[in-house]
Amino acid sequence: MKPVTTLLLGSALLLGALPVAAQTVPAPAPAATAHPELWPQANWPYKADPAIEARIADLLKRMTLEEKVGQVVQGDIASLTPEDVKRYHLGSVLNGGNSAPNNDEFAPASEWLKLADRFYAASVDKSGGGVGIPVIWGTDAVHGHSNIVGATLFPHNVGLGAMHDPALMRKIAQATAAEIRATGIEWTFAPTITVPQDLRWGRAYEGYSSDPKLVASYVTQFIEGLQGAPGSTNQLKGPYVLASTKHFLADGGTFGGQDQGDAKISETQLRDIHGTPYVSAINAGVQTVMASFSSWNGEKITGHKGLLTDVLKKRMGFGGFIVSDWNAHGQVAGCTNASCPRAINAGLDMYMAPDSWKPIWENLVRQVKSGEVPMSRLDDAVSNILRVKLRAGLFEAGKPSSRPLSGKFDLLGSPEHRAIAREAVAKSLVLLKNNGSLLPIRAGARVLVAGDGANDVARQSGGWTLTWQGTGIDPKYFPGATSIYQGLEAAAKAAGGSAMLSADGSFTGAKPDAAIVVFGETPYAEFQGDIKTLQLRPELRQPIETMKKLKAQGIPVVAVMLTGRPLFVNAAINAADAFVVAWLPGSEGAGVADVLLKDRSGKAKRDFTGTLSFAWPATADATGPT
Repeated sequence: MKPVTTLLLGSALLLGALPVAAQTVPAPAPAATAHPELWPQANWPYKADPAIEARIADLLKRMTLEEKVGQVVQGDIASLTPEDVKRYHLGSVLNGGNSAPNNDEFAPASEWLKLADRFYAASVDKSGGGVGIPVIWGTDAVHGHSNIVGATLFPHNVGLGAMHDPALMRKIAQATAAEIRATGIEWTFAPTITVPQDLRWGRAYEGYSSDPKLVASYVTQFIEGLQGAPGSTNQLKGPYVLASTKHFLADGGTFGGQDQGDAKISETQLRDIHGTPYVSAINAGVQTVMASFSSWNGEKITGHKGLLTDVLKKRMGFGGFIVSDWNAHGQVAGCTNASCPRAINAGLDMYMAPDSWKPIWENLVRQVKSGEVPMSRLDDAVSNILRVKLRAGLFEAGKPSSRPLSGKFDLLGSPEHRAIAREAVAKSLVLLKNNGSLLPIRAGARVLVAGDGANDVARQSGGWTLTWQGTGIDPKYFPGATSIYQGLEAAAKAAGGSAMLSADGSFTGAKPDAAIVVFGETPYAEFQGDIKTLQLRPELRQPIETMKKLKAQGIPVVAVMLTGRPLFVNAAINAADAFVVAWLPGSEGAGVADVLLKDRSGKAKRDFTGTLSFAWPATADATGPT
């Protein structure tokens, strides 16, 4: 019900008959106005450290304007050199989805470490003057150290959410941190703590669940696995890296599931759905937060002072630094990729300016000189970055190759880490149908393995795997990995049976005792994965016909779906006797066999324990029933 004054004012506009007093009702606040007092207060675990604050004050006193500006700019390794880092005093570098040492996306781990040493040496080189602040390198290690050949690839978050196992999340984070440190990198843009509400979004698989409480239950464990206990310092003396929660805020709540779109929701929804996991993140001491590409009611988050400064920093107490997403500042009203004073004035501390770092640097120097960006705001941003670097022990850590775990490339894909990933795969599987108790399949069975996704590690790993989109990757770049078929073949043989691979489901000789058909989505990342309806593209539906063909021959059929989101696939569910959602399991396909097949003892190695963390659609319409 509307307030009476609003109704009266509306009538006055129509009739012009009410007293003037009735027309003085304050206009409603703009839809994108934040009210910090409505937001929760978190418990930031770091107390002010006088020694650190004194070092920051001393550095600021000695830094030139150009050095200060350099600290707030991050460039991509494909668009700059170590010499650029030295000349422009850049505070950070990153490798984007398609960036790698020597422009070789499949460069060996040793080349990553060599380049890390070069960037570090350039940043601390004082030969031309300057204070020599060490650079930090950020990477998208979102399901393991997934840019590196041979690294353990864990299930994407959509699968991890189905585990409902926060404790295992800590082990996954610890393993990931160790593998990152082996290559000399200090910072990962993870965990993604988005709360996807429309699964047409191409990044939905980066979210654990549509339930903010489930997401929040994972955040503390994962951040502590990456960074250590809340309030801990000197991470670089141990096996840790800096974490970054993303994307603040409501990237998973955009209208129509559009990537980089607009969340047309109330502030209450913004807070209770999308803000809830950030309380846990701040309590865990997450050192960095990545601002979102997306908007809230028409205003880009990267330029939203009310959310970045008034809510996140002041009300919720976040004491790390805020970094933007890839050229996201260029989408802020009045800005371009080359210039965006509004972003830093709103509370952004570090521009992710991958290929625009130089004009951003040049323009920001001018904007501070002119007063368009106050020196006090620049000093605050630099202080926030220095505080994180000092807490982590970066100034004393030495060159990357000299630090703990550096160069220990046997950590990449180690048996211990692969075992953790295999457990996660098994626990993430969700059984939607099992007519006649077909699963697990009996020991000694002759199993036909079909479908276009059965023997493809890249396919089962999804986007953000070696390349941005995770496509077109030769199998040789997955050393030590196990496809779903390879896992099934080994398990079937060990149980006294056999497994044969036939993508189209054809076979010769005796009829198989059961068929497992692996199908589903192909890899994608970000906006390239946006879809209009919740269904498989037509060219990916052929395996459903294979299921029908096998079923017509009297062969029991198990459908195993690879997907980054629940989709309307009733034709496949109806065609199969058993239906398993495997999500995007990563490099350890044997985890699927651990649940689908019985061993010689007559039992599977693991039972089905995964349950849906997103609703399964009842129609292809994303707004329809579930």
